[in-house]
Amino acid sequence: MGTNHTFNKNILYLHIAVMLFGLSGVTAQFVQIPAVLVALGRVVCSSILLFVIAFIKKDSLKLHSRKDYGLIILTGAVMAVHWTTFFQSIQVSSVAIGTITFSTFPLFLTFLEPVVFHEKLKRESILSAVILFIGVLITIPEFSMKNHITIGIFWGMVCSFTYAVMTLANRYFSIRYSGRIICLYEQGTAAIVLLPAFFIVKVSWRIQDAAGVAFVGFICTAFAYSLYVSAQRGVRAQTAGIISGMETVYGIFYALLFLREIPGIREIVGGTVILGVAMYSSLKTSK
Repeated sequence: MGTNHTFNKNILYLHIAVMLFGLSGVTAQFVQIPAVLVALGRVVCSSILLFVIAFIKKDSLKLHSRKDYGLIILTGAVMAVHWTTFFQSIQVSSVAIGTITFSTFPLFLTFLEPVVFHEKLKRESILSAVILFIGVLITIPEFSMKNHITIGIFWGMVCSFTYAVMTLANRYFSIRYSGRIICLYEQGTAAIVLLPAFFIVKVSWRIQDAAGVAFVGFICTAFAYSLYVSAQRGVRAQTAGIISGMETVYGIFYALLFLREIPGIREIVGGTVILGVAMYSSLKTSK
């Protein structure tokens, strides 16, 4: 009973975190700075808040081995690519495209997780991955890099793949460290990787831009991501990945509410296929 209660609590926390993730894409549409600077601002704000919390709570920042230091720094570098491509996808297309393509990362997890954790690759998982891919193909209007929707999908798929890599790394770390410490190292590394962009990319910051980036960094990242990583304990990476697919629903709803963005037919059909597979897999996993 206790184990089941803990599992249900983790599932609830994952959903709350994903609801906050869904807000980040919409918030990014209110700012007028390049994607790389939104990503930089996000991880800098998040790192500062996480460091302050860790300092107040007297958390130990020491990791167990050199291997863990190397792996978490590498994961932070992957995170830098992930956030940049996520905002780039949304800026060149729409919130719907960015979040629909992002939610396909269970497609990559299906094949990566068995290799990394030496688990058996299930036939049903392969079928789900194929249908997910078909959902992406439906969403693509034309195979031309001159089409802004296609470009958005390309960036979204890069974002999706990098998130799958991060999810696997966090499955490894969540058994060994608290979510806050994992996030602090990853966000801090991502901030250092992206920092040169602040000096290279010249833009004029408005108050609205700074406020939007701060909200994304503190609320949609530091708080939400810590909650997400902590909740991964006792939950398979693919289960966490499937719940993250719900970010699409939340993101599209927020975009409709705040930006009056109405998804096109292809986006609705492709998104329905992707989310249908995600929800079916989620129900199967729960059982």
